[in-house]
Amino acid sequence: MFYNSMMGFGFFIVPFIAIFLFLFVFWIWMLVDCLKRKFKGNNDKLLWVLVLVLGGLIGAILYFFIVYNKKK
Repeated sequence: MFYNSMMGFGFFIVPFIAIFLFLFVFWIWMLVDCLKRKFKGNNDKLLWVLVLVLGGLIGAILYFFIVYNKKK
């Protein structure tokens, strides 16, 4: 009986873990892109790194739409 209740719990937790991993990889991807990118201003890179680190997922989404999508 305990085993059956744990199977139901796993059914709900696995999608949340997958979504969390996807969002974490997305955040890391944006941070690495920011660190590799050459910015026009002197402090732009520092500013974006701070936005990404302190803003977390919101910062990564902002970076994606404001900076990442503008390349070519």
